[in-house]
Amino acid sequence: MKTIRVLVACGAGIATSTVVMKKVEDLFARNEMPVEITQIKIAEAAGKQDEADMLISTTMLPTQYKIPAITAMAFLTGIGTEKVENQIIEAAKEIQ
Repeated sequence: MKTIRVLVACGAGIATSTVVMKKVEDLFARNEMPVEITQIKIAEAAGKQDEADMLISTTMLPTQYKIPAITAMAFLTGIGTEKVENQIIEAAKEIQ
């Protein structure tokens, strides 16, 4: 099974991405999918997308990406979390 390389981004690459990173780790573990997560600033995403399979962001996406890009504010608000989790897992299954 392929390890999914995920970029987790927020505005500064520190606070909210740390929270989301843990939730993404737990999500992949529950679904028994190997994952490698890199925490970044959203401004770095375009330059790092060739090194990743998926982008998960807590902020608005400033551009289009070559990889699946999912906005995950739900992990911070608690509203719509299941929908975002399903989007992430579906994208991961397509990558594998």
